[in-house]
Amino acid sequence: DTLFGIESILQPPFVNITRTKTGTEIATRSDFGVEIKNRMEKLNQLKTIPANELHEDVRLPKMVQKNNNMSTLSLPDEKYTAEKVISSEADETQDATLTFSYREDNLSRISLSSQFSAPISRLRKKLLVLDLNGLLADIVSPPPKDCKADKKIARHAVFKRPFCHDFLRFCFERFDVGVWSSRTQKNVERVVDFLMGDMKHKLLFCWDLSYCTATSFKALENKYKALVFKELRKVWEISDPNCPWAKGDYNESNTVLLDDSPYKALLNPPYTAIFPCSYKYQNPSDNSLGAGGDLRVYLEMLAEAENVQRFIQHNPFGQSAITNRSEYWAFYLRAMNTIYFAN
Repeated sequence: DTLFGIESILQPPFVNITRTKTGTEIATRSDFGVEIKNRMEKLNQLKTIPANELHEDVRLPKMVQKNNNMSTLSLPDEKYTAEKVISSEADETQDATLTFSYREDNLSRISLSSQFSAPISRLRKKLLVLDLNGLLADIVSPPPKDCKADKKIARHAVFKRPFCHDFLRFCFERFDVGVWSSRTQKNVERVVDFLMGDMKHKLLFCWDLSYCTATSFKALENKYKALVFKELRKVWEISDPNCPWAKGDYNESNTVLLDDSPYKALLNPPYTAIFPCSYKYQNPSDNSLGAGGDLRVYLEMLAEAENVQRFIQHNPFGQSAITNRSEYWAFYLRAMNTIYFAN
């Protein structure tokens, strides 16, 4: 039989019906047929809209309102998968889900849905976890006398990296972004305020030293600096109901840590971090963050990759990760062992 008149509109390769309750049909054939027809017409209209008229985040036409309670359209290509969810509250009758799919040579898809369990950005974007010092700025103490700092914070000179603001705009457009610094909360907040301004409100999280995994060791490069690690599992396995993401949203396949200290990623799965060389204020011609810069270009490709780990494994960038072949492996192994034995 023709279900809800769907064959008068599309003849998909398969139709799958899931019913969670028994009762009468929640939509008439004619109502559902008109609804699907209207939605297919909207999809056809999208094909003629120039790319610059599409919303940059979810590729919606600019005149289409973003609302998770409303139907949402996204159009990557002509090859697509479509999904329609119908529900009714009348007498708690039944919920039915009709899924139909078109597949042509590849994985490009269109999805039609009246309900989403998560914002569309969560379905599209990878998580980028940014360090501050050495990546977005050079923070120096004591302040140098030969060069005026962009800002002084807690007796430290802060030199903003060239193209920092433009780089941050790019990051927020292409990724979900968090900050994780091994500095104290007060200093992290002040540096983020200076570097990001109003963009800081787009951060998924802003973590400081208190979120790091501590050791009893001091960093090799600075005997006054505590040796700490940044364990991404703390992000992935979050259980705080007040967080804007949930456990399972992120994992090793869609998360990348950017830090100029490779040892801070030692407790993480391999190929979940890249380690750009540290920025120094004495290099005013640095363009890594700018359009066409090496880090910017790398992240452009990473944003489109299917899997973070596979991409990083086959496309190494910056400093090498610390492994058992590294010069100071024995030192870092002792530091890690103190954590495991303590637990």
